[in-house]
Parts: sequence; structure tokens; C-alpha cells
Amino acid sequence: MISVLGAEKLSLVEVEAFLSASERVRFAGCGRAEIYSWVERLLCHHQYPRQKRRGKGLLRAYVEHMTGLSRAQSTRLIGGYVRRGRIALQPSARPRFPRRYTPADVELLAAVDAAHDGLSGPATRHILRREFEVYGKPEFERLAKLSNGHLYNLRRSPRYGLRRYQKTRPTAVSIGERKKPAPNARPGFLRLDTVHQGDGPEGKGIYHINAVDEVTQWEVVLATPRISEAWLTPLLESLLPQFPFVILNFHSDNGSEFINKTVAQLLEKLLIEQTKSRPRQCGDNGLVESKNAAIVRKHLGWGHIAPAHAAPLNQFYTGFLNPYVNYHRPSAQAQVRIDQKGRKRRVYQLWQTPFEKLLSLDRPQQFLRPGLTLQALQRVAATMSDTEAARRMQQAKHTLFEQLARPA
Repeated sequence: MISVLGAEKLSLVEVEAFLSASERVRFAGCGRAEIYSWVERLLCHHQYPRQKRRGKGLLRAYVEHMTGLSRAQSTRLIGGYVRRGRIALQPSARPRFPRRYTPADVELLAAVDAAHDGLSGPATRHILRREFEVYGKPEFERLAKLSNGHLYNLRRSPRYGLRRYQKTRPTAVSIGERKKPAPNARPGFLRLDTVHQGDGPEGKGIYHINAVDEVTQWEVVLATPRISEAWLTPLLESLLPQFPFVILNFHSDNGSEFINKTVAQLLEKLLIEQTKSRPRQCGDNGLVESKNAAIVRKHLGWGHIAPAHAAPLNQFYTGFLNPYVNYHRPSAQAQVRIDQKGRKRRVYQLWQTPFEKLLSLDRPQQFLRPGLTLQALQRVAATMSDTEAARRMQQAKHTLFEQLARPA
């Protein structure tokens, strides 16, 4: 961002050099009136009507480049300058009809509805008439003549909503910081989410805890009969060591299964930072939510699984599904590129397994847990091919579902 001072006094040669050498810029802290004034000074300084076609094109491109206005907007401004010799803000041409009911009337209606718990339109109109005609309150004079249709129009107005409905005050929870983690190409920044495996006649189904590393997409899934603190703490103590690198960050949504003192104390003991998703930022935990569908739902489905089957499920996850996903199942790895307009775009053209992504990092050995080496991980990956690992996992899944189908 630059200042407008002096930018209109460049010569045409300097304008052409500026356009060819610089990226798109915009003025800092300028309103529409100041931008219009600058365009007028520019066109006046260069005597735009006397310029030839090439000069006019350069000036037009310079206006678009500096102000950020579209081609149509720039053409409209320049055309106005050519016709009138100046550029001025035009008043709005939209029709403005007089208001019969004031903001005070809307707030008064909201107060009446709040007192009577929102009666029907005809009943509310009768009350408004009585307030003026029977009880002689002058503030109800206009509302006493309110039609049924316009009553509902006023109820839909923003002022009515602000006066009638009070937002629920959020409860302040000091556990975890609301922010989006910034791994900066370092593994160890986990995204976690809970997946519920349906309800059945006997009650709630099992819960899957899905943890995904943001950089490598290394994924560990485990199951728990309940998501209370007593069940979740030992599960996390078993889940975190299954990642080959040091865990630095633990990010989840605002569910109480993760945002509680027990989990906070466990993470504090392990020196792991805890963060939680920001309000109205659905992308903060988007990676693990996409893995919920691509991994958990794809292989376990949507049907009810009783909590009693947590042990065989965890054996399947630890022995078959998690190794297959991390060593043999490729995932699309995001590459950030900057387009011609300076915007960041994520491009998914590179496919790697989480282990391959880990190996592609700069000096990957520095991220591993103490006592673990890349050679040990490579031996695990080389024990079988990708298709052999997939067939082995599918056979184990078939055996698992046969076990789940047996009557208890």
C-alpha cells in the first residue's frame, strides 16, 4: 500500500515502466472521495482528452492498477471527466420512502412481545390498540394503527431482533487457546476429532478418536466405549506414542471430551500445547473431519457397533488399519502457490504416503521421538508392498466384522 501524494505526476514513460515492473497495489487509508480526487488530478495533469489512443490506454490501466477499480468503473469515471471536466461523487439515486414507524416503535413492539411471550399478530394488535385507547399511553399512538402484515415486517427487522432476542453469553473456559495452529512445515501438530458409531437398541455406540498430523497426514485411530475423562485419558496415553515424531500441538474442536482439566493436565505434563477451534472458522479442524469420512466411515461404515467391541477394534486399528494408512495409502499433499493476483492457492497434485511425506522434509531425523530412527521406520514400510498391506487389512476387517456380527 502506498500514498496518493505525487503518484499522479509521473510521466507516461514512467507510468509504462511502473505498470510493467510492479505488482498490483492499492492506496492506504483512502476513501472513495480521495480516490476520485486523485483520478481527476491525474487526468487533468496529463490532459487526458488530448492524449492519443496509446496514452489514454496507459492512463486507464494506471487508474485500474492504482485504485483497484474495475475496468467498467474506471471507464465510467474517465467518461464523466471527459464530459464534465471533473469527477464528483454522485448522490444515491435509490428511492427513499418516508418511514411511518420509527426505531422507537420497533423497540416498543419488541418489548410488548417479550412481555407477552410473542402472541399471534391479531392478539398483539389488540393489545397495542388497548394500550393507546384504553390506557391512554401516547407512545402507542402509531402502533395502535399497525396492520397485521406490517406487524410481521417489523418483527423481521434487525432492530427488533436485537431488542427481542438476547444472545446467549458464552461460558469462559480457560483451557486451550482459540487459534489456528501454525506448524511451519514441522510435524507434530495434531488435529483430533470424535466419530460416533451410531445408536442401537441397547444404547450409545462406540466412539472413534481420530488424530491426524497436519503436515504429514500421519493418522492414528483408536476406539473407546465412552468419551468421558476416565476413558479418554488412558486412550490418549496409548494414542500419542503411536506417532513417530515428537508431539508439539494438540488441536480439537470445543467438545468437552477434549476441553477438560484431565486432558489439559496430561498435555501439560507432556509439554504439548493445547489449542481449540475459533468460532465461525469451520476450516480450523477441516483436515481431520475429511479423514473421518475418507478413513473411519469408509472402513467402519455408519452402522451401530456396541461399546463392548472396543478391544477388538483397537487391535484392528493398531495392527492393520493404522500401518496401512501411514505406510501404504497415498494422500494428496497440499502445495501452496501464489497466483497472478497475489492470492494463496492450495494445489493438490502431489500424492505421497504419510511416511513418504515425512522422509521428504528437511532433515526428518530431527523430528523423531528419542530412540527412534528412520531406518527402523523404513524396515516397517518395506515388510510388504502397498497392495499386500491393503489385502492384509481387508482380511482383518472381514474377520472383525464377522466377530462383531456374532450374538453376544
